[in-house]
Amino acid sequence: MPELLDVSAVLGLLAMVTLTLNVVMGIMLSTAYKTHPWWKKLPSKCREIKLLTLHNWTAYIALVLIILHPLLLVADANTTFSLRHIFVPLSAPKQPVFVMLGSLAALAFIIVIITTQKMIKRAMGFRLWKNVHLISYLTSLLFIVHGLIMDPLLKDRPTDWFDGEKLLCELCLLVLVLATAWRMWWQRRPYGVS
Repeated sequence: MPELLDVSAVLGLLAMVTLTLNVVMGIMLSTAYKTHPWWKKLPSKCREIKLLTLHNWTAYIALVLIILHPLLLVADANTTFSLRHIFVPLSAPKQPVFVMLGSLAALAFIIVIITTQKMIKRAMGFRLWKNVHLISYLTSLLFIVHGLIMDPLLKDRPTDWFDGEKLLCELCLLVLVLATAWRMWWQRRPYGVS
């Protein structure tokens, strides 16, 4: 049976992948993706996917994974993590700065989720909501740095950049950088040019 520490690490990786997909979908939603020739060439089954619904569901799935990830560390008798370390991350017994990055990212993501609820979003107005929602770019970056640097065994080992887990983090980082660059290009392109 896998240890809770291992399960926690897997949940963290799943959260990061889910968040990466969520941000990419959010970027697509912020553009007129349905009018792009690439979208129109996709099979009809793909074009029928309700991207906003999928975007929302991946956010909720990521939220559950993000909450479970540190709670399993607390539940694992082999770690010295407690709830205090989650809420006061600089007191964490291992890699406190990078634990803090994970905690800050989780808090920022929770704020994005809360402000996306219809009643709150309506009360905030679109412009303020959009500015708060842009936190998700920073949030995903914090999660990736947290995943890249944290030792999954909590033994303060140096980062092995070619480890499978770290390569997955690096792939997520690359996808986010490319998606963000594409979004910036899309916003600056002359109107009507795809």
